[in-house]
Amino acid sequence: MGSTGITTTLSILLENATISPAVNQVEMNPSWHQEKLREFCMKKGIHVCAWSPLGAYKVFWGSNSLRWIHEQGTSVIVKSFKKERMKQNLEIFDWKLNQEELDKINKIPQCRLYKAEMFLSENGPYKSLEELWDGDP
Repeated sequence: MGSTGITTTLSILLENATISPAVNQVEMNPSWHQEKLREFCMKKGIHVCAWSPLGAYKVFWGSNSLRWIHEQGTSVIVKSFKKERMKQNLEIFDWKLNQEELDKINKIPQCRLYKAEMFLSENGPYKSLEELWDGDP
């Protein structure tokens, strides 16, 4: 297959699907960039959509996080019922991150927020996180 990381599972899907997926919805935020997966999806014509855009921190540096995701060429799923927060989310299109902000984001240690241990089982196809995430826990 020639793929590494989580792209192996997506490669298997693409080899067997009669209709290729248009969108791959994945955890993506400044603390989990998903660079390999985004590059793979771009080559295959699959759009990446980010969920968990604020990562684990939930402080309102959220505008910077949302803007960073937008600048990566992906869409983002936001969840808010508050009118003021919805307005703040839309304002990310009115400005760009500067180089200093981008450098800070790029220095954030990378870690997956959702490990997905609930999919592990001695009797199932995934017995470890390494198997589930194709060596990219």
